[in-house]
Amino acid sequence: MEKIIKPIKINRANFAQYGDLISSYEIDPININAGYAKRFDNLADLNTSKDGGKTIVSIFSALKRKFPMKIDMMEKHPLSSQAFIPMKETTFLAFVAPQGETPEIDKIQSFIIPPKTGINYKPGTWHFPLISTEDLNFLVIDRKGKGENLIIHKFEKEKIILNY
Repeated sequence: MEKIIKPIKINRANFAQYGDLISSYEIDPININAGYAKRFDNLADLNTSKDGGKTIVSIFSALKRKFPMKIDMMEKHPLSSQAFIPMKETTFLAFVAPQGETPEIDKIQSFIIPPKTGINYKPGTWHFPLISTEDLNFLVIDRKGKGENLIIHKFEKEKIILNY
């Protein structure tokens, strides 16, 4: 079986089943610091405390991907959410499948995440690791703690191509 996936433009509605779009777009800010700053609240549902987990902030230094690219696996984090926020303006991609025992091939989607935007995967969402369109650092918010929080599914017979 061969499946070619083309990414689509992300928005809050089409990504809602997988997680949160982290962006100030269409969010009413609160003026703070005597008007010298605006605060955009509640942009993502960080969920890391299951089984005594602790929220951590890391930097992932991602390398640019080449396209078309073969997708040979997907992973999920059943005990926590995982947020990716680029540390400069860039476009990057998400490659996801709904929660479940294994990724459902016919339900896989890919999204183009525009500049000034991050994403936060819900716990248990199947995804391919970070897909950066340039060498770049990302701020990552996820869980540290006991328990099995990384499950990998390898595609043995399927040929899945991300064409961007």
